[in-house]
Amino acid sequence: MEMLLGFIVLLACLVVGVRHGGIGLAVISGIGLLIFTFIFRYQPGKPPVDVMLIIMAVVTCAGFLQTSGGLTVMLKYAEKLLRGHPKYVTILAPLTTWFLTILCGTGHAVYTLFPIIYDVAIKQNIRPERPMAVASVASQMGICASPASVAVVSIVAFLAAAGSEFSLVQVLMVSIPATGLGVFFAALWSYRRGKELEDDERFQEFIKDPENKAYVYGDTESLLDKELPKEYYRAMYIFLTGIVVIAILGNAKLIAQYIPFFGDILPKFPDAKGTMKAISMVQVIQMVMLFVAAVILSTCKVKAKEVGNSQVFRSGVVALVSVYGVAWMADTFFQHHMAFLKEFLGNAVQAYPWAYAVLAFLTSKLVNSQGAAIAIVVPMALNVGMDPVLVLSFISACYGYFFLPTYPSDLACIGFDRSGTTRIGKYILNHSFMIPGLIGVGSGCCVGYVLAHILY
Repeated sequence: MEMLLGFIVLLACLVVGVRHGGIGLAVISGIGLLIFTFIFRYQPGKPPVDVMLIIMAVVTCAGFLQTSGGLTVMLKYAEKLLRGHPKYVTILAPLTTWFLTILCGTGHAVYTLFPIIYDVAIKQNIRPERPMAVASVASQMGICASPASVAVVSIVAFLAAAGSEFSLVQVLMVSIPATGLGVFFAALWSYRRGKELEDDERFQEFIKDPENKAYVYGDTESLLDKELPKEYYRAMYIFLTGIVVIAILGNAKLIAQYIPFFGDILPKFPDAKGTMKAISMVQVIQMVMLFVAAVILSTCKVKAKEVGNSQVFRSGVVALVSVYGVAWMADTFFQHHMAFLKEFLGNAVQAYPWAYAVLAFLTSKLVNSQGAAIAIVVPMALNVGMDPVLVLSFISACYGYFFLPTYPSDLACIGFDRSGTTRIGKYILNHSFMIPGLIGVGSGCCVGYVLAHILY
């Protein structure tokens, strides 16, 4: 009974917190913490300090990337690709937004691409819903495939804390092909979705009005005819070099002679067991990200005070605070009931591995964040004895907030589609993102499961 009441408190805090947004979710979690500690008498859990530090480093570097103009260069190249092959926009647009998210670590960059995708589609008389809805889904699926994203660095940190030897490269070897193929399958389904524009009675009725037709077919501002400063390109190259360095350093076995090893007590002496351990990947990511940000600051004419106002940095800080509050509250509840959870959930996951994927999916929808979902479900799964290979297999399932069309990128997508073909259906759940999302996540989990078990 006590566990049920505690779970209701946990669930209530999540539901109420989500209504107030990311930071609201974190502070509402403080209510749950106080209830668990002073009323239920649970021993307070531990906030994920390592995860929070790595998030701070990553979002700081991403903020410098955006402020320096490096992200603008990436968007220019993306637009060039789409406008160069307009007939295939339904396939190329989602792959482009997915890849862009991998490069910069956030799905928020997609907002700039939406008007471009719409313009390319409508000029080709392609139903804009086809490329736009799946592009929105793809931009979020790329989060679990980016070495610069909160979700990936969090799962690497949690796996390391649990004693797993999975490196960043090993995680990406599963998540990149899994999410990439998921996006591709969703794009294939979208290629012929919905009616052609000339057969869509609703659309044809709308453009009968000359003003509406001018609105629908109006031009969109382009980056192609803009000359960007050389510092923008330099910032992009520096950032991408940093990502490559992290990927290389993440594979300690290949470069063991180049990375420092330390003992537990003194830097130059082995631990009690006579062994020396390589520097933590969590620390390596933090160091490289801060170094890359420093190089961009020093060489690309960036004003440091403007970084705090960048969209990427603000979104990252919200994610940081959300993970702090949610993970601390969840750890307090789950640690108190760990004996029961190990017996019940451990047996359930072993018998039905997909149960973890469903749990991750629902949690993601509940908190509207892949990073926050990982902070809740991954430590719990590892603590109950779940095989880390299974956790890695279902990394795609951490994206479930497309299920209800309330996420900012989905709402923005609807707003940018001036034709009105991307929309929320009469029954709410029959919206434009539902089937692409289910196909993307479902196929991503299948590919991830097979690939993780083949590799590891």
